[in-house]
Amino acid sequence: MSYVLNDGPRNVAPSTRERVLAAISDLGYRPNAVARSLRSSRTTTLGLVVPDNANPFFAELAREIEDVAFEHGHTLLLANARDDDEREVAQVRTLLDRQVDGLILIPSHGPGAWRAELAHARIPCLVVDREIEGTNAVQVLVDNEGGAARAVRHLIGHGRTRIGCVAGPDGFHPTVDRVNGWRRALSEGGLDPAAVPVEHAPFGRAEAYRAGRRLLASRRDVDALFVTSDEQAIGVLRAAAELGVAVPDDLAVFSFDGVALSAYAVPSLSTMRQPFEALGRTAVEMLLARRDPREEAPGAPPERIVLETELVARGSCGCADPAGGDHGIEPPDTGTASGDGAGGAS
Repeated sequence: MSYVLNDGPRNVAPSTRERVLAAISDLGYRPNAVARSLRSSRTTTLGLVVPDNANPFFAELAREIEDVAFEHGHTLLLANARDDDEREVAQVRTLLDRQVDGLILIPSHGPGAWRAELAHARIPCLVVDREIEGTNAVQVLVDNEGGAARAVRHLIGHGRTRIGCVAGPDGFHPTVDRVNGWRRALSEGGLDPAAVPVEHAPFGRAEAYRAGRRLLASRRDVDALFVTSDEQAIGVLRAAAELGVAVPDDLAVFSFDGVALSAYAVPSLSTMRQPFEALGRTAVEMLLARRDPREEAPGAPPERIVLETELVARGSCGCADPAGGDHGIEPPDTGTASGDGAGGAS
């Protein structure tokens, strides 16, 4: 039977194969995956640790990772850190104890105690969406700074000159890069970043709602906001509505991430869409192709893959709001200023 199930080296007569398969079907036989993994030293499982699986960004990214893992014959074990460093380390240890063939980690707060776990892991490990120093794990990232700069240039193209920022946690790598992109685009457009306010808040709707109320209720006038995540932007839209600030007439809003929910905000959110499918595919396929980390050259720098974002222009920035809410995608940035203006503004 094993030669039929495992396509063994011995030739099996077609009639014999048919009888064996019929008997397997009649008996409801299922191979013992645990025993098979003990023989092969592989479990055909991958582990994924996310900061918060209730956040639409991580939920959509996890779905893409699971789809690609399934395509390659692997089961994905998902662990939720709930934005807690101790729980994150515990989840990493649990997945390593379960003998996963590879581990993908999206850290909650940047470098943490999990680095020591990955350093001693005997399987390939990979970090997504975070640039982390002090680890040899492959890092799959997006161009946060370039994407943010492009979003702000688009707002400038609409004639907005007082573009404030609602940012993520101060000092957090994606936040730093996106804020740097906001500042760079303002400076390149002849605008002073110091003349407009920045409010930092965790990547969530409620916290960004409160930050948006503080910013919009202050005396520092703004005619646009760059918000560093869609989740935050939804909170900002509510704050604007409660304060009687009309979007986009009084205030243009542009965010980052491109989750599906952004198309259904009112008005629909203009956003820099992260390439979810490409992030998931790159992460899984690089993980499966990577060698045992014990075979890596000592001190070799981690490999970094940086993917581009896409500009999705919708109603919140002043562009025409397309029916269906998922249009307006511009080509990837070519590194020039052309195409970053209002293009399609009403």
